[in-house]
Amino acid sequence: MPDITLLREADSLLILGVVVFAGVVGGSLAKRANLPRVTGQILAGIVIGKPLLDLFDEHDVEALGPVTMFALGLMTFTIGTHLNVRKLRNAGKRLGLLLLTEATLVPLVILGFLLPYGLGLEEAALYAALAISTAPATVVALVRETRARGVFVKTLFAAVALNNLACVFLFEVARAVTKASRESGEMTVVDVLVGPGAQLLIALAIGGSLAVGMHALTRFVLGEQRRATASVLSLLLCLGAAQFFGVSPLLACMFLGFVQGNLTADRTALVDSVFRVFEPAILAIFFTLAGMHLDLSHMAQAGVLALLVLIARFAGKLLAANVAMKLAGATDNVRRNLGPALIPQAGVAVGLVVLVQEDPQLAFMADTFATAVLTVVTVNEIIGPVLARRALLRSGEGGMDRTRLIDFIGEENIVTDLRAEDPAAAIERLVDVLVTSHQLPRAVRQPLLESVLEREAQVSTVLGAGLMIPHGVLEHGETMLGVMGLSEEGIDLESPDGKPVHCIVLLATPAGQRDRHLEVLAALARSIGTDPKFAAELFSAASPAHAYELLHGDEMEAINYFLDEGEAQA
Repeated sequence: MPDITLLREADSLLILGVVVFAGVVGGSLAKRANLPRVTGQILAGIVIGKPLLDLFDEHDVEALGPVTMFALGLMTFTIGTHLNVRKLRNAGKRLGLLLLTEATLVPLVILGFLLPYGLGLEEAALYAALAISTAPATVVALVRETRARGVFVKTLFAAVALNNLACVFLFEVARAVTKASRESGEMTVVDVLVGPGAQLLIALAIGGSLAVGMHALTRFVLGEQRRATASVLSLLLCLGAAQFFGVSPLLACMFLGFVQGNLTADRTALVDSVFRVFEPAILAIFFTLAGMHLDLSHMAQAGVLALLVLIARFAGKLLAANVAMKLAGATDNVRRNLGPALIPQAGVAVGLVVLVQEDPQLAFMADTFATAVLTVVTVNEIIGPVLARRALLRSGEGGMDRTRLIDFIGEENIVTDLRAEDPAAAIERLVDVLVTSHQLPRAVRQPLLESVLEREAQVSTVLGAGLMIPHGVLEHGETMLGVMGLSEEGIDLESPDGKPVHCIVLLATPAGQRDRHLEVLAALARSIGTDPKFAAELFSAASPAHAYELLHGDEMEAINYFLDEGEAQA
């Protein structure tokens, strides 16, 4: 064994350097073994940390806690930014049902396993609430590693944000009930809900107020470097304020991202400016430190209880996701893969364990609870990333974060119940959708509508084969925008072949994007006009998500091809 005396007395910066090195090496080796980088980084932490080599003094490792908290705050902030109300408008049904099933079915399955084991209802409810959460940091890392993008990823990000909110709320309710039953005091429903509700409201107030302040600041501060500085500043203030007021820092950061993402149309300028340079180091530090803190001796102590929670949570997650997606009519890709992608668990779960350990009224169960939950988290953080990465790749959205020709038509930019009596009415409806879904200023609407109608009056854009592609000029902006309206019944408009129009794609192009407009027009005309099978599937798409998957599927790559970096920036 190496002499670890000097390492135990090492400076924090040296420890941080070793942690980064171990994480990078572990992640690289895992990638070569076709495993997620996250799993390799956690295993690297286990090797150099307490479970095996125990190279560093626990106190020195704890000194790096602020680094871990910052990394986790940054990743929960990123999750929050994906809760963009406008972009999720077409996903409301499946997300609402998923939140409902995760908040009910997962706890019920846990209770069904634990109550026969002999646990009291109040204590079992704490395990049940904790099981709802999914690790936001792990999901962010895996999505970035697989370079995934699409309906499945959008659903997954939103699901993680919502199930963490539900977890914290229900856990605080269960904790209040448990404490009341121990005190044998009377507690009304209002009393039980006040504490958890107050925590959510305070976290929202902290994150929301900082987001509004940051938004006002960035309106007057130009340049990516200064934007990144403002982002880091707001994140640090959010973490500090949440800890000061005794609420979940992760919830506060999630609300910071949520409010900021809905205030600012260009979310990526604020998020990616922070992540782009430091992302590999941040992820390596976070997951390696997570591995160093794991104590494998818990696994032997937890025994049957931890095993029951582990199995029940796995079954509950799969059941909740499958039921919700079936009821919502989600695509097969989302329905089959969402459950496994929700298995990773850490972050919020570990934070709530600390709350139980620090609560003197729950001392009777704190040790057993911590041992069982940390065992479950350990296993879920080792096997969960493998399952989630497989789900991301199996969904067909891996490697899809590169810009493609028709990328500007997202799920939120598609309408599947389009109705109109004439071309003008159809165009007006789609202009409204375009302005809303792309978060354009309302002042853009009238000039754009007039531009499209004027061009349509000059030359009809009804091409035949059920396709119409009207277009107008954007007076401001640098990128082409578009929306798609689908009608299975068809709209009676004057067409060259006498057939009704089933698909209308409205394009809005700035002056410098005229060539791209013609390219998109030709691609759509080829795909819909010459492929009757594809056209029929698109026209009868059950939802915007189904239409999106058709447009972005592998079979459409000849039409919806990847653009090179220069074209994408243009």
